[in-house]
Amino acid sequence: MIAPTSGTYPDMDDIRQFKEWQRFFQGADVVDVKTIESRNDLRTFVAASFSYHPWWVVMLYRIRTLIVCVLGLVKHEAPEQLPDLKPAQIPFAPGEKAIFFTVRLAKEGHYWIAETPPDKHLKAYVGILAEPLTSGLKRYYLVTIVHYLHWTGPVYFNLIRPFHHLVVGCMARAGARDY
Repeated sequence: MIAPTSGTYPDMDDIRQFKEWQRFFQGADVVDVKTIESRNDLRTFVAASFSYHPWWVVMLYRIRTLIVCVLGLVKHEAPEQLPDLKPAQIPFAPGEKAIFFTVRLAKEGHYWIAETPPDKHLKAYVGILAEPLTSGLKRYYLVTIVHYLHWTGPVYFNLIRPFHHLVVGCMARAGARDY
């Protein structure tokens, strides 16, 4: 349910050609896409995805702190408590904050893209694109776009890559659940 297999699924080139998103793809070093289908609207999907934080994800963030120290990366303050977001709390205006992400581009019911906090090693965006299907379902594309800024960027990202796939896949499933 997470990976497209055939049929009407757009391929990566189709997503890269999505006019509004092109500026985020330019010069990207990593583009990762996970797909899943859900009846949830975009706000609900985003809220449920970003509210996914079981104990093991919290533990991964703690381990990340060690990697940050070893590589000499920017230490961002971790939120004291990870929120359980409600759909109405998801901002759609560029510049607004969603947890520690900054919204860069959003269109109600269609897409939502946010950027991670500034860093010296990489710049990353997370985007969610909603594709309506005839059955009343929506196909959601969770897109991660990474731009390396320093030699520590690929080192860091390749260390966390296996966990990235696991966490984003779980976030997709959380977003797709009935809310």
